[in-house]
Amino acid sequence: MVDSKKNNRIAYVDQNECTGCEACVVETPKVFRMTSDGLAEVYNTHGDTEQKIQDAMRGCPVSCIHWQDERK
Repeated sequence: MVDSKKNNRIAYVDQNECTGCEACVVETPKVFRMTSDGLAEVYNTHGDTEQKIQDAMRGCPVSCIHWQDERK
């Protein structure tokens, strides 16, 4: 089942905490990618459902992925 409600928040990666393990990229490649510095970043804030992004957050071993209110 697809999450059809509009997301009111977006994920971001605190790169000061990221260890470059790539768990988020493996879990949700439509949202996360690795930078040239070997750190994760969000490149497509609405690339997948909030549930899939939340699963990636739970899988992060250092808990460096967070929610923030979406700016208009």
